[in-house]
Amino acid sequence: MDPTDLTLHEAAEAMRGGGISSREYTAACLERVRRVDPVFGAFVEVYGEEALEAAVAADRRRAAGEPGGALAGVPVAVKDNICAAGRRAGCASKILDGFVAPYDATAVERLRAAGAIILGRTNMDEFAMGSSTETSSRGVTRNPWDPERVPGGSSGGSAAAVAAREVPAALGTDTGGSIRQPAALCGVAGLKPTYGRVSRFGLVAFASSLDQIGPIARSVRDLALLLEVIGGHDGRDSTSAEGSPRGLAGGLDRGIEGLRVGVPEEFFAAGVDGEVRASVEASVGRMRDLGAAVVGVRLPHTPYAVATYYIVATAEASSNLARYDGVQYGLRAADPRDLPDLYERTRAEGLGPEVKRRIMLGTYVLSAGYHDAYYLKALKVRTLMRRDFEEAFGRCDVIATPTAPTAAFALGEKTADPLTMYLSDICTISASLAGIPAISVPCGFTAAGLPVGLQLMARPFEEGTLLRAAHAYEQATDWHRRRPPDPAPARGGGV
Repeated sequence: MDPTDLTLHEAAEAMRGGGISSREYTAACLERVRRVDPVFGAFVEVYGEEALEAAVAADRRRAAGEPGGALAGVPVAVKDNICAAGRRAGCASKILDGFVAPYDATAVERLRAAGAIILGRTNMDEFAMGSSTETSSRGVTRNPWDPERVPGGSSGGSAAAVAAREVPAALGTDTGGSIRQPAALCGVAGLKPTYGRVSRFGLVAFASSLDQIGPIARSVRDLALLLEVIGGHDGRDSTSAEGSPRGLAGGLDRGIEGLRVGVPEEFFAAGVDGEVRASVEASVGRMRDLGAAVVGVRLPHTPYAVATYYIVATAEASSNLARYDGVQYGLRAADPRDLPDLYERTRAEGLGPEVKRRIMLGTYVLSAGYHDAYYLKALKVRTLMRRDFEEAFGRCDVIATPTAPTAAFALGEKTADPLTMYLSDICTISASLAGIPAISVPCGFTAAGLPVGLQLMARPFEEGTLLRAAHAYEQATDWHRRRPPDPAPARGGGV
């Protein structure tokens, strides 16, 4: 068996049982990266020598009988906007060229404490602003199922790396769907935890009331294991919630007999591809066969989700990105005439078109005379959407929808039309605005051989119920076991 076919929990169990060493497994992942990443461009940097040294050290500790963490000796990757001490954290943007993180993000700190090995940093849309990983200053990432198509975004590098068997799991971030949508397009599993469940300390901010760190892997059990490791309260993050997500993996096998699955008609309207709709409807039927009760629910403010999100998120982005001025860190324009010239030229040279677009939109909706008409109204609609979910969860335990309205689209297909690109997240934005947990798992393939994702959502902090439902469906199907074909020889790019 190819070691890279092992999932995260399978690799961890094999190492504990002596079936494979950490060095053997890590070396297999690095060799896989060397062979296929020049095609896919999932990584922006690989820590090869450091990872092998850490793997040898993990094997030595295991041989000495020292207790290891849940992920002892297992390599994982992290998205380029999550800080790892002594390493670059570039957010795939020129404006952060040369910036080295002075500390570990809490999520990375907890991965290390569990014994995980950080294999490298993955590509993303610049500052997590995108749905296709085409806005990166480090080049595009390609979908392992079809290199002429996008992997989704903004965590496209993390999803592609996991789907391509370069690494068993990776951390991504989700602001409006940036874990779930690429997971769906790449045929892997991705989890956006409840807002506050995972600390944002050490995450470079895009939209602070929406951003969440979460895992991408090839099985729901892996997601549960990772959330147990990275989740929990952190005093360094003022939005961090109390409580700990421990014991999630132990509750996965309870089945879904009697679980109520809500199906909202608003998510199956015009704009959802017919093949996607058919796969998701079949998935709901499969959950019914497993003993779940299927009920109709309403989420009436869903049609306003995209407009609301692109006001709230851009307003917060315009504030958060004001710190990139050429004075403190990162890129600095050469020979400025004065301070305003330094600011203007640094941002003009360092930020890409999509980031500039969102900063301008956010600044506009926060400006005098427009704040109440746009930003304040968007916050009110966000509250109405949260109430929609509260009412719906009075009738069901989880809500099932498509993760994305279409399968992976062609590279360059939507870059000239921002609104069309924004609609790629139409199915995921609502959960982000409401702050509830949501997961995507593979649920089928189109006639063209492209993956389709099923999205499940649950009440705040009920990741246990969410993961149990997703696991039951996953174990009753084989979509998650399918592997993309090995790519043709590299065409350039990658690490």
